[in-house]
Amino acid sequence: MAAKSTDNGDGGAAVAVDDPAKVRNIVLVGPSGSGKTTLTEALLTAAGVISRAGSVTEGTTVCDHDPAAQRQQRSVGLAVAPLMHDGIKINLIDTPGYADFVGEVRAGLRAADAALFVVSAAEGVDPATTALWEECAAVGMPRAVVIARLDHQRADFPAELAACQEAFGAGVLPLYLPASGGKPGLIGLITRRLLDYSGGYPPAAGEPDAAELDQVTDARNALIEGVIEQSEDESLMDRYLGGEEIEAETLISDLETAVARGSFHPVIPVSALTGVGIAEVLEALSGAFPSPLEHPIPEVTDPQGHPQGELKADPSGPLAAEVIRTSIDSYVGRVSLVRVFSGTLRPERPVHVSGHGLAERGHDDHDADERVAHIYSPLGANLREVPYCVAGDVCALTKVTSAETGDTVSAPDRPLLMTPWQMPEPLLPVAIVAKTRSDEDALSRNLNRLVAGDPTLRLERNAETHQLVLWCMGEAHADVVLARLRAGGADVDTEPVKVALRETFGGKARGHGRHVKQSGGHGQYAVCDIEVEPLPVGAGFEFLDKVVGGSVPNQFIGSVEKGVRAQLTKGLTAGYPVVDIRVTLFDGKAHSVDSSDAAFQTAGSMALKDAAANGKISLLEPIDEVVVRLPDDHLGTVLGDLSSRRGRVLGTEADTAAGYSKVRAEVPATSLLRYAIDLRSMTSGSATFMRSFVRYDPLPDSLAAGAIAAAKEN
Repeated sequence: MAAKSTDNGDGGAAVAVDDPAKVRNIVLVGPSGSGKTTLTEALLTAAGVISRAGSVTEGTTVCDHDPAAQRQQRSVGLAVAPLMHDGIKINLIDTPGYADFVGEVRAGLRAADAALFVVSAAEGVDPATTALWEECAAVGMPRAVVIARLDHQRADFPAELAACQEAFGAGVLPLYLPASGGKPGLIGLITRRLLDYSGGYPPAAGEPDAAELDQVTDARNALIEGVIEQSEDESLMDRYLGGEEIEAETLISDLETAVARGSFHPVIPVSALTGVGIAEVLEALSGAFPSPLEHPIPEVTDPQGHPQGELKADPSGPLAAEVIRTSIDSYVGRVSLVRVFSGTLRPERPVHVSGHGLAERGHDDHDADERVAHIYSPLGANLREVPYCVAGDVCALTKVTSAETGDTVSAPDRPLLMTPWQMPEPLLPVAIVAKTRSDEDALSRNLNRLVAGDPTLRLERNAETHQLVLWCMGEAHADVVLARLRAGGADVDTEPVKVALRETFGGKARGHGRHVKQSGGHGQYAVCDIEVEPLPVGAGFEFLDKVVGGSVPNQFIGSVEKGVRAQLTKGLTAGYPVVDIRVTLFDGKAHSVDSSDAAFQTAGSMALKDAAANGKISLLEPIDEVVVRLPDDHLGTVLGDLSSRRGRVLGTEADTAAGYSKVRAEVPATSLLRYAIDLRSMTSGSATFMRSFVRYDPLPDSLAAGAIAAAKEN
């Protein structure tokens, strides 16, 4: 990472700020292809951080330094790019727009104090972006909207503005409108000034002609009324309705307050290629968005879970920082992007690294004291050393070997733990296998690194199917994970994911187990007779002793049960565990010398296999409860698809969001292996789902024969 650089310059040395009031942390979110990374390049160029803007298609942008991002020509991970404007340090946090990488978006939201929603003037607003807007609204995060790609041949700013207002709701109003007549420029609705970009950045300010002013009158009136509604000065509305011209300075001051409060959301038209709107975006980021001092800090406890009180963005306060992303660089090793919420990180100082609450994702709880050697300001792939990092700022640490994404970094004498942000559940299983023995070693090393850096990736070593399964967010996520494994020296293949079934008896059956061996010396002698009967689903296993007359001595009755239990785990016809049966031992024979614990265990196992041969074995498949959240427009399609998967719909109910519903259904797990991909395709990415195991049900006879044959082949 540190050695990787683009060919557009690195802007020289980084600047460390001393005051959180001079920091802005802005996360860029929006659909894939909306222009977030290109906008970031334009902002960095305008601020003088890089000498010229890179290209997404050429793989030369600051933020898309990951080889997977360059190959797919879209962002696959979070990246930080700081710049200075009017004495304010703006940390731009560029995030992927594709749904598979929503975990990176959530990390970016955690690190930021405000969000810049970037949508394309030619594409519209997708449901995933609307959902993120609602998520930000729920926590009161300040938001603004950039309608980008005005230069696109299909760009339609009025239509896109209307789409944003419909999707995002009240308080979404433009501050500027594109100049008419095809001129590269904007008209400021408050100042009524023309910002002419004909000569590039920065724009030349001038007077629009009368026709242009007439065209923006309605939009200007709507903006002023919207700002006045948010003003704390109740006399402004009366003055405005009375025909008084409100001073631009007053309107701008109230607008900035409303934006910082999260109740007003300005819209800025932008073309990153021509530079139109770049100056206005920089002005909004530095002047309208809040500093870390105005943003609440996540709750903190000690590692034992005891509350530690409210923290503030105070450089002299207790150290509390969070790892928002972890990556492995071939030159410098582990690189941790860190948001400092309280205190100050300094080099050559010990820190405490703590991570708890993600054990189910493969992240075991851990606490360790480490030493921070150097602190860096990240600029995409480049690391530039800084002397410290104060509360509110973002930095990078290297070689903190125990740090994983989501961990808390604090002082050793006062260890803290920040409440983790919500992680999306990976729902696409991918089974992988190493090609050679050397690949197995490389695979083991790389998997640990990947899981440490990606909380949306879950690693499962299935003891029943003997498969190594990576649970991913989707096909694009899986492609990135596999590419990183191979880049790390592990040559792997994928194979079909196996679903662990269960076996049970379809009716009563009797079995005879006879284990007799006489080969000189101490022999083996054990005979037992059992009866097997099925129990209700989920009842488990019962063993009854109904031996009469001591035909099986008491000391060997437990041995028979051990043998039966051992065979249950091995399976009877397809190698799957046997469940939900009652085994009754009713007769047998023993020898005074040759009978033993081992002999009766073997006889018990043989008796169960004999009962299986005499009776009928049924296969059971796991059933999951699925909850699908989807737009009403796709309800019929999804319901029909669930039925085709042998699903049983339990009910449909209206969701909290208008136009959305929730569908609950029980579906066989074997039918859900690719459901994450198929559901996204059916609903254009607008639906989400959760799944949880419910029980095992009998597998239909039409499918059982094939399942048994497949199991025997493996």
